Amino acid sequence: MKACSMVAAVALAAVLISGCGRHSKKEVYYLISINSSLPYWQTVAAGFNHAGAEYGVTAIVDGPDTYDPQAELAAFQKAVAAKPAGILISVSDASVLQGAITSAVNAGVPVITVDSDAVGSRRLYFIGTNNLEAGRLGGRRVAERIGGKGNVVIYTIAGQPNIEDRLKGFEDVFSGYPGIKVAEVVDIKGDEMIAFDKTQAFMALAGNQKISAFVCLDSACGKVVADAVKRSGATDRELIAWDVNPDTLNAIKDGTIDATIAQKPYTMGYVGLKALDQVFHDPPKPLNKDWSADPFGPFPEFVDTGTAIVDKGDVDMYLAAAARMTQ
Repeated sequence: MKACSMVAAVALAAVLISGCGRHSKKEVYYLISINSSLPYWQTVAAGFNHAGAEYGVTAIVDGPDTYDPQAELAAFQKAVAAKPAGILISVSDASVLQGAITSAVNAGVPVITVDSDAVGSRRLYFIGTNNLEAGRLGGRRVAERIGGKGNVVIYTIAGQPNIEDRLKGFEDVFSGYPGIKVAEVVDIKGDEMIAFDKTQAFMALAGNQKISAFVCLDSACGKVVADAVKRSGATDRELIAWDVNPDTLNAIKDGTIDATIAQKPYTMGYVGLKALDQVFHDPPKPLNKDWSADPFGPFPEFVDTGTAIVDKGDVDMYLAAAARMTQ
């Protein structure tokens, strides 16, 4: 009886230890992003690292400080070579990264996209904003503020899937307003100074060519476009920015920017690591199946982390939240 009790106690201890040992520092998860020096991506990284600390796993953030899809590809391939427990990646250019993502999943490395998707790859699913609807939200704001007529300039980054969806959302709304004309869609190629220089040139236009509204579809260019508008001395131009960088929020507070489209980057990173952890510990078989086409598959196609418009009415709340993040 004593021997049986000892065996039972050992068995119970083994179960408890294995339960407590679900996570370890040997589990390594990567977040691969682009323009990683921007406040937006630092916020994504904060959420990713927080989840890693909660689980007691290793969270590594990598990727270029500038807009450089080839450098992002190199960082992604380096992460794959390390055979991690999983990779969370924002797709800067689907044509550059799509094949590498599929190869990684085929090799047994779980990959989930965040912020910007690669629909044609074998990524397991996407976590982020419904960018098409976010663009429509911004489009309705612009149409209302300019009275349904006027010339609009949109700043974009060509080839980045999330930004292409935002652009389509604005265009969908504007198609219902015959008086609104998209004067130019400017590819800033990840360089916000292109937006600054172009805005200064646009502000000199008058008459039928006058620009009534500027729209920034990435987080980097809102502040510089606001600076260019402010330098001209004009106070009658609509400006919609993207994300809640502190300088963008301050420009809303001083009235240069009307509103910005807020995403939830911290949530993306936090939920992203935990999603990868779930896949690592409970992997589907096979990992590289096209689960999006399976109505009984274990994964959603898309996890929407939410969107909101921020204007003068609630900018102080967002500024306070940003200040808490830096403490």
